[in-house]
Amino acid sequence: MKLTQGIVVAIISAGMYLLPIAGKAQVITAGPDSVAVQTTTLPDTLTLATKVPVADTAGGFFLSTWDRPAKAALYSALLPGAGQVYNKAIWKVPIIYAAGGVLGYFLIDNNNKYQDFRKALLIRNDGDPNTIDKYAASPVYYSETFPRGKENLRSSRDFYRRNRDLTVLLSILAYGLNIAEAYVHAHLKTFDVSDDLGFNVQPTLVPVYASPAYKTGLVPGITFTLYTTK
Repeated sequence: MKLTQGIVVAIISAGMYLLPIAGKAQVITAGPDSVAVQTTTLPDTLTLATKVPVADTAGGFFLSTWDRPAKAALYSALLPGAGQVYNKAIWKVPIIYAAGGVLGYFLIDNNNKYQDFRKALLIRNDGDPNTIDKYAASPVYYSETFPRGKENLRSSRDFYRRNRDLTVLLSILAYGLNIAEAYVHAHLKTFDVSDDLGFNVQPTLVPVYASPAYKTGLVPGITFTLYTTK
């Protein structure tokens, strides 16, 4: 009798080992002995994994994936001051356009004077006595009354050309600062500057590497930490 029970238990155990679904332990009573065997039970409810459709943003408007600083920089690049308006710092817009107006004035003025002296120097060097340049009556630029008149024309031409080129460089710099200011301001608007911020300074040891694969040692340093006190 016990031999028969042992064979039954061995068959049931082997079958349960091969089943893919785990079950609960159940006590089967047969005769005088009780043996705990593994039985299979199906769950009351069967949950099937379903895929949730994800919105495809690849074909959408590209600005929808940009963060606020990137948008502010783009707006200021397209129209100076637009990024500042987007950041709700409208008071900066007059400053930007005042700087642009000053740079524009000097750019136009220096370029006009450069063109005048350049044309006068070309006329002065063409060898035609019938052509008279704009500065022929000037005591500083006329060669007959002032020996260095032609050299002064050349010096003035080079002077206003340098000023014009410098104004162009300053205008490019001002344009870049306009974009950078909008980008940085958008970042700082999300920076927490409330009274709940704490500041911690503590000494530390910084590893020093002579090469990416070789560590030479540690040097003392200081760490600065900003954290919220809430």
